[in-house]
Amino acid sequence: MAKWHPQRRRKAAVKSAFSAYYIVFVLFIYGPMIAMFVLSFQGRRGGTSFPMRGTSLYWWNKLIEPSSIGDLQGALLRSLILALIVMLITALFSTMLAMAFRKRFPGSGILFYLVMSGIMVPGVLLSLGLATLMRQFGLPPAWWSSGLGVHVVWTLPFGFLVMMAVFNRFDSRLEEAARDMGASEWTVFKEVTLPLILPGIVAAGLFGFTLSYDEFARTTLLAGEFNTLPLDINAQMTQRIRPTLFALGTASTIFSLLMIGLFLVVYSVLYRRTRS
Repeated sequence: MAKWHPQRRRKAAVKSAFSAYYIVFVLFIYGPMIAMFVLSFQGRRGGTSFPMRGTSLYWWNKLIEPSSIGDLQGALLRSLILALIVMLITALFSTMLAMAFRKRFPGSGILFYLVMSGIMVPGVLLSLGLATLMRQFGLPPAWWSSGLGVHVVWTLPFGFLVMMAVFNRFDSRLEEAARDMGASEWTVFKEVTLPLILPGIVAAGLFGFTLSYDEFARTTLLAGEFNTLPLDINAQMTQRIRPTLFALGTASTIFSLLMIGLFLVVYSVLYRRTRS
């Protein structure tokens, strides 16, 4: 049995090395976010680095003062409105696209790759191309028009892939049974198809909301006169950096996590109802 000891030690060493690498990787990814969260509670005379000079909620209180960090309230409101609209459009159009792709039709291959190009084209190039095109037509960019369009182009492929996966596992015999019993196409969709695919629609909407809420690259040249929250944070980074930005980043991260948690709860409830 002694001959197995070196091999076991080697496996244990490899496992320990991979565990250490994973820990270092996690710290590298999430370390700055944790540091930002801690530094947001700096004292009034604290800066943007360690060591901390006391702890307080001073910089968090600064977030509600309009003159302290630019148009924060307006930028946050615009990002929320934009994300909600993108969520609805993504959920609706991804469902329609996935239903259309249940059967092959002329040009389906071209349409599929056209939708997927929203993922493949770099965001900065897409923003630059659309901004140049709008300039040629004399159209001013705005977060509610050009910004909305480029966000949908970005989020739609993700929602479409989610709904394609949903329909790949969908049992079409349930729809056929409803039709055999005399149900119309609208009744089949409302009473059979929609309840079964509703969790997938919620998941597609979640992709639309989360991807749009913190999108920066594709909005840079298309937001127009008024910034969204990511653009407003970037604008503040060009000025003097204060812990207020850390508080803002922490608050935005917490809000995103809460929204994801809310969507997951809704998804779980709908999925259980569907399974039952």
